[in-house]
Amino acid sequence: MRDLTAHPAWQEEDLGIPLPDSPHACSVCLPTWKSVLGYEEGRDKVVRRMRMGYPRFFRHPLVKRLTALATEEIARDGEEVLVFPNKLSAQRAQRWIERRGETAVRSAGFGGLQVLAVPAKARQVAIDYQRFTGELVSSRQAEDFIAGTPRSADKTHLLQRRLGKIVGVDPQQVSVFNSGMAAIVAVLRSLPGVKEGRKTLQIEFPYVDALKVQELFGNGVVFLNQADGESFDEALRRIRQGEFAAVFTEAPSNPLLRTIDLPRVAAACREGGVPLVVDDSSVGPSNVAALRWADVVTTSLTKWPSGVGDVMAGMAVVRPDSAFGGQLLAGLAEESATCSPLYVADAEVLLSNLKGYPGRMAVHNANGLALASLLAAHPAVAQVWHPSRVTTENYERVRAPQGGYGPLLSFVLKNPKKTARVYDALQVSKGPSFGTPFTLACPYTLLAHYPELEWAEACGVPADLIRVSCGEEETAALLALFSAALEEG
Repeated sequence: MRDLTAHPAWQEEDLGIPLPDSPHACSVCLPTWKSVLGYEEGRDKVVRRMRMGYPRFFRHPLVKRLTALATEEIARDGEEVLVFPNKLSAQRAQRWIERRGETAVRSAGFGGLQVLAVPAKARQVAIDYQRFTGELVSSRQAEDFIAGTPRSADKTHLLQRRLGKIVGVDPQQVSVFNSGMAAIVAVLRSLPGVKEGRKTLQIEFPYVDALKVQELFGNGVVFLNQADGESFDEALRRIRQGEFAAVFTEAPSNPLLRTIDLPRVAAACREGGVPLVVDDSSVGPSNVAALRWADVVTTSLTKWPSGVGDVMAGMAVVRPDSAFGGQLLAGLAEESATCSPLYVADAEVLLSNLKGYPGRMAVHNANGLALASLLAAHPAVAQVWHPSRVTTENYERVRAPQGGYGPLLSFVLKNPKKTARVYDALQVSKGPSFGTPFTLACPYTLLAHYPELEWAEACGVPADLIRVSCGEEETAALLALFSAALEEG
């Protein structure tokens, strides 16, 4: 297997290879600016070389084989088949697709899994449902099913115990899901205020789908792009009046790595009886202690806790003394068990990957801090976003006792026209996602917001932004790679 820490995937010849070098990789190499544009525009010369992709956006080859088997057995002419992990997740998807696609959808059992047969007119609606909810059959589950060796064991209790120890709560406060997005959707569905018809409030520019799910699966969302000034004061007033079903934010945010004044927002939430939901995926629960302020914290375990990039999972942790604890725990337990459970083989891999966490984060954090400093001092760089450089005072309030500033950062050049050349020359692995042992860079805005670049730009997220997830490479060597690439510009 290719060691991407020593031999990164950054050249044209690497286009489409899995990152890491695993049949269950969660990322894919997009080594040039042109290949990113080709992927977003669906150009055949790029797409046909894609051997892998992020599982919510790209159907894994093993899941494709499983879907082909289901299609052969169940589909009729003009129908697209989607496979779901269980009957309840498929039933809920069926109702959503029928309502939004304005068409009837057939459901059928398939050897312990559940299949929806969707008319062609609703194909994209169905694909969007699985992308946004994360309610997928994993590559390992598909592999076992194809081999005729599906497993029904459950290792969730072991994960709850391990994760509870990391976060510092009783295992019963932890719910585990088959993706980070599934955890966020499960929280949304468990909120009492959502069931009562209230909107949610999103503070700070979030990861793209975190906002989309509030729009699609809640009652709409009020979006405050930046937590300062009169707009922030007005949002706090509305929170204190109990207007929202919940307040959502990230600590820090992705990709701008900004942190809101969580204690101030938490105080307003307590006064208004509004749950506060915080996602800590960008730096992980070893770096921030968001649960001190939040009613529930969500984490993509795919990222820093796993630290390998070869398994999808997520968790939601409810604060033990939260006023909403009983309702949230009941809802999350049901969601975890019945709609988006983590397959046993994935749970086993995650348990193994967790062994080095959180100790290994010290190396990642050190590289993130060093690279942020290098970039900030470089004459070609216009701006760097990293918790050590933006909203640092707010970040310090939620930083864990042994935590650092995190390994994730973003930057832009003073001359945007040189960005593609610098990206192409950068000799680190390049592709979506983060949290791998090897450094991983991507043109984040192009990948996450390609159909809405002007809107993202208006929100302060430039189209030429490069996001970097710092790996475990030797610091001086990593900095030299970025210095060399910047000289190319």
